Amino acid sequence: MSKVLSIKMISFCCLASACFSLNVQAQTPATSFKFDFGDGQPAKGYTAVGANTAFTDATGYGFDFGAKVNSVTRDAKKGVVGSYITSDKPFNFSVDVPEGNYKVTLTLGDIKGTSLTTVRAESRRLMLEKVATQSGETKKVSFIVNIRKPQISTGGEVRRNPREMGKYDWDDKLTLEFNDSQPCIDAVEIEKVDDQITVYLAGNSTVVDQDDEPWCAWGQMIPRFFKPGVAIADHAESGLTLGSFIGSHRLDKVMSLIKPGDYLFIEFGHNDQKEKGPNDGAWKSYTERFKTFINAARDKKAIPVIVTSTSRRMFNDSGKVVNTLGDYPAAARKVGQEMNVPVIDINAMTAKFYEALGDEPSKKAFVWYPAGTFPGQKDELHDNTHFNSYGAYEIAKCIIEGIRQNHLGLEKFLVDTPPFDPSHPDPVDQFSLPSSAKWSVVKPLGN
Repeated sequence: MSKVLSIKMISFCCLASACFSLNVQAQTPATSFKFDFGDGQPAKGYTAVGANTAFTDATGYGFDFGAKVNSVTRDAKKGVVGSYITSDKPFNFSVDVPEGNYKVTLTLGDIKGTSLTTVRAESRRLMLEKVATQSGETKKVSFIVNIRKPQISTGGEVRRNPREMGKYDWDDKLTLEFNDSQPCIDAVEIEKVDDQITVYLAGNSTVVDQDDEPWCAWGQMIPRFFKPGVAIADHAESGLTLGSFIGSHRLDKVMSLIKPGDYLFIEFGHNDQKEKGPNDGAWKSYTERFKTFINAARDKKAIPVIVTSTSRRMFNDSGKVVNTLGDYPAAARKVGQEMNVPVIDINAMTAKFYEALGDEPSKKAFVWYPAGTFPGQKDELHDNTHFNSYGAYEIAKCIIEGIRQNHLGLEKFLVDTPPFDPSHPDPVDQFSLPSSAKWSVVKPLGN
């Protein structure tokens, strides 16, 4: 081989290698972003996001789902705090990201005014509640958002029901909802983090991230009470039982992701009690399937936690809550005792919560609304199983109290969580969260 030919071959190989490297780099999705909100020149190292920056597949970021926003510039020389995006209606911002946990850091505030901001993520997970800044003040606040995809690394994918197909929880984006009376968003930073303790939630409609107002569940409220260090991955879905959670490959999905030191919170019962096969029942299939979940978590060196089912709203003539769940709460407690698994007895705590409110007032924790409360709502909504934001928020506080009572390692990551007694709940007339834009009068699956 001639020397010239040899040099040409080496040059070709180097060029091919460089092209391959660039191609791989181009195909590797970004997992770190810094966005400067507001029209004008962005701060150094940040990407500009103006009022007209709509999400597209090509850019992979922008305001989403028809958001209408305004840009306010206070001082172009002040970097990220010199301008902000705001709106008098809830607005969404999305970024295309791979599966995983992401630390989101927001810069909030107005250097010439006050602000008040509530933030939800994905399918209405509460992340920040009413963060206020005084005139001239800005704040940097962080939280963790879990992003999941239906595909399972070990093969196959989660079998979703038709009503899940449009859920933000299952799409390819990290979506943030900014809300409240005066949200002022100066900057958004997003970074993939692999060192978080992930709490996986397996359950039904009382746990799931409910997409639409006025429906809500404790699983979408609980992220608000954790600082970075813990990610909440809510894999619950309306209408599920222990068996259908397994059958739809959701347990496979969780087990493909869960790592040593993570947690698996398990709450089922409402729909399981309707299964009437010869091997069904609290002491048969329900008990055995609970053990399947527990053993699967332990095989991965994760920590299982049993959560008994939330009580339904049903009172007797003495003003006491009636147990409509038969032996299912007792069976869950027994599994916990036999297998040495922490138990959060939400069944008992929710009964105390409803009784503290009273029969008629306890409707205010559920989806009980007169006709005409929501646009196009012709009929009264009355539901004794599914919660509104107030009910879900109070039950999330019960879960937090159960974490404390069991001395779980998650305790050290709690924020804004003084001791909570469900017999003395927060006054409903003092509770306020701004509503999201999406609403529906269609009842979630299950009861």
